[in-house]
Amino acid sequence: MPTLIRQSDCLAAALRKRDAYTEAHCGRVESLSVQLGLRCHLNAYEIGLLRVASKLHDVGKIGVPDYVLLKSGDLDAGELEIMRSHAELGQDICNKLPHKDASKISLYVRHHHEAFDGSGYPDGLSGEHIPIYSRIISLADNYDAMLTTRSYHRARSHAQVMEIMECECGKKIDPFLFGHFEKIVASAAGAP
Repeated sequence: MPTLIRQSDCLAAALRKRDAYTEAHCGRVESLSVQLGLRCHLNAYEIGLLRVASKLHDVGKIGVPDYVLLKSGDLDAGELEIMRSHAELGQDICNKLPHKDASKISLYVRHHHEAFDGSGYPDGLSGEHIPIYSRIISLADNYDAMLTTRSYHRARSHAQVMEIMECECGKKIDPFLFGHFEKIVASAAGAP
């Protein structure tokens, strides 16, 4: 796994050159994903796969044109389709990792925007059909994205984010994983 971690670090460095915000976001998503994976009792091998997939979940944004990736304001339907292609582009990139687990990692990257109720993309998977790694990454990704200012929205408070995510349980978010996630972020915030 150390070789795979070094390979993912190289791709993360390329992403940093392309878009520093996305690279920093991926680092935070990696940290939250690993904490959630540990709370779900994933073993060391599984945590290694989760670590790499979460670090690279947005690597496909390397292939998204600047006029879409860096646009301030809402994306139109065509631009949204281009932006959504980053999940499949990320799968293509991760499939090229010279490692025996590349196909697994690329699958987890592909499905990190699937929704628990089947309304996500790119394949409309639902519930347990979405790999658990992808469901974990999705939770951490949503949390961090809402906490930070983006070109299309202001940062929300932790309380606002948690309220939104609670409403998304069973829809966008796996309710079982969210129960564990609540405990992680509560303990990080110093709550009892």
